[in-house]
Amino acid sequence: MEVPDRAVIDIGSNTVRLVVYSGPRRAPNAWLNEKVTARLGRDLAATGAIPPEAEAMALGGLERFAAILRDLGIEDVATVATAAAREASNGMAFADKVRALGLALRVLSGVEEAQTAAYGVIGAFPGANGVVADLGGGSLELIAVEDGACHHGESLPLGTLRLPALRAKGAGAFRQAVKAEMKKVGWAHAHEGPLYLVGGTWRAMALYAMHEAQYPIGDPQAFCFTPEDADRLAKRLAKADPAALAAVPGITTSRAMGLPDAAAMLRVMIGELAPSALVISAWGLREGLLFERLDAPAREQDPLLSAVSHFTTPRGASITEATLQCAWTAQAVDGRDRGSERIRLAATMLSQAAARIEPNMRLSHSTDWALEKRWVGIDHTGRAMMAQALRASCGQPKIVEDWLALATEEQLRRASAWGLANRLCRKIGAGTRISLTGSALRREGDVLVLRFDGSRAHMMADSVRAELANLAEWLGLDHAMTVAEAGESDTAG
Repeated sequence: MEVPDRAVIDIGSNTVRLVVYSGPRRAPNAWLNEKVTARLGRDLAATGAIPPEAEAMALGGLERFAAILRDLGIEDVATVATAAAREASNGMAFADKVRALGLALRVLSGVEEAQTAAYGVIGAFPGANGVVADLGGGSLELIAVEDGACHHGESLPLGTLRLPALRAKGAGAFRQAVKAEMKKVGWAHAHEGPLYLVGGTWRAMALYAMHEAQYPIGDPQAFCFTPEDADRLAKRLAKADPAALAAVPGITTSRAMGLPDAAAMLRVMIGELAPSALVISAWGLREGLLFERLDAPAREQDPLLSAVSHFTTPRGASITEATLQCAWTAQAVDGRDRGSERIRLAATMLSQAAARIEPNMRLSHSTDWALEKRWVGIDHTGRAMMAQALRASCGQPKIVEDWLALATEEQLRRASAWGLANRLCRKIGAGTRISLTGSALRREGDVLVLRFDGSRAHMMADSVRAELANLAEWLGLDHAMTVAEAGESDTAG
């Protein structure tokens, strides 16, 4: 049983949330995720104070969260508050009441909030180079990210709870107000790269786009818009009825209420910042708090492989054996066309775990793992390639037409070859180390050759030949199965 060992309490202007984490430090799992929609910052623009009823709701939720953490025995708790507690006239008094519950509250400055969200994006997208836009209820944080670090953080009073008052002044006045705030972040226009969108309202926008397009993936993490597509969508959403938006699966009523205003602001942001693309990040402030605490070696770990290894190891997979399997098949399957090794390794571990599932459930479960589980460090093309590889490892290599919206036919064909090669590995002595080190798979001209050591000739079964033939046919090759002659050294080590 996976034991939760750390938690974050995020006291935002719209929601107060508790997330309890388990799993690897580099790729934590959300073990428990609860929220209270207290809307602490709803009157910031009008009165500048936290309303008494909102404060009471938040404190009631926090008292419950503190009790849950005590019951779970979790002492590693990061409690932070953002714009409402930072800016409200009674924010300090509210913070004292939170601390009286036994929670070590840290009220983040605007720059600290931006930096923490940026580290969430850096953790989810290794090598990220662009601008992070974290939209909360009370504020919009913009900050540049590159080379694993962040700079130029700025907090703007453009949160979803503040936008309605600005829009009520008219479309022209709204645009001018947003443009005036954007002038404070001129560096963001000059910074190359995508705009990484953090926050539930942006995720709701992605969910709407995915629903409208009948997109084959349900998880918005790493969903990508072109600036032109994002502007067209935002133009429609800015005029949308929140009730109609709330009917879309995954979009809550509170997110639907704020989405038209956020969409109207996004149109101005696109025009002012000119990003190369817009990318949804499901990781933000809470994950950034955890990522900030990691030492340099831990930050350098691959979050995809860390998460997949953690997920599959209890299900019978082994990253060591998967690495051997990938090496054994590499020359035959990929030839010189490398560059996706980490995705293939992740797909191989998932394939090993799927082999332990009942056969009638294997195909649906494994493809759901690839497409719907919240992985980071991988884009939707990579997800589709993993799913295609898993289908092929279940004996279904045919390209899924819907996935051509995510990856090219060439990429999916290559992924199917990975899966068929994994299937061949399993057939040769259950894919054990001994079976693979006692054999070799090579391309020799137009022939795919499976060669066994003399001592392993008894492994040359008809079932093995059938899987070899399937893989060779998929690759457009002939096939042969032979025994190495005495003194010949051609096995994978």
